[in-house]
Amino acid sequence: MMRRRTFLASSLAATALPQIASAQTAVFDATPQEVGIKRQYQPGQLLILPRSHYLYYVTEPGKALRYGVGVGKAGLEFTGTATIDVKKEWPTWRPTDEMIEREPENYKRFIGNTEAQPGGPGNPLGARALYLFQNGKDTYFRIHGTTQPGSIGRSVSNGCIRMMNEHVIDLYARVPLGTVVTVL
Repeated sequence: MMRRRTFLASSLAATALPQIASAQTAVFDATPQEVGIKRQYQPGQLLILPRSHYLYYVTEPGKALRYGVGVGKAGLEFTGTATIDVKKEWPTWRPTDEMIEREPENYKRFIGNTEAQPGGPGNPLGARALYLFQNGKDTYFRIHGTTQPGSIGRSVSNGCIRMMNEHVIDLYARVPLGTVVTVL
C-alpha cells in the first residue's frame, strides 16, 4: 500500500524529471560557428581558450567564428601573445629537440640527423600551419591541421594548437601575416 509521503515524493520527482532531463551541460562542438564574444577583442585577432578547447577568430566587435581545437598536454601548453609571422601550405615537420628528448622511442628516426617529414596527408602538421612568433623570434608553437582528428577537444599535443584540416584551411585563408594571437 502506498503511503501519502511516498506518493508525494514520487509525484514531486515525476514533475521534476522533465527539468532534470532538459537541463544539459555544455557539450563540446568542434564545428565552426558564429558566436558572441567580449567587445574588447579586435576584429582579425585570434583568441584561444585551451581549457575549453576553442579558438576564436574575431570577425567584428562582439562577434567571432569559433573553432574546436586540440591543445598541449599539461606543462607543454603555450600561453601569452604572439603574432603569425609565417604561414605554410602542406608544411614539412620535424619534432623539436625537446620532443625527441621526451619521447626518443617515438622519434628515433630523427635522432642524430636533420631529416624533416615532407608535407602531405600523413604529415602531423596537416594541411596548413600558422607559425607563432614573439618579438620576431619563432616560439616553435603552431596552429596547424592534424592527422589525428580525435585529438580535437582534448589536451594531448606537445604544445601546438591542432585543428581539423578543413578548419585550418578556412582559418588560413582568413588571417594575414601579423595577426595577433592570444592564448589564455
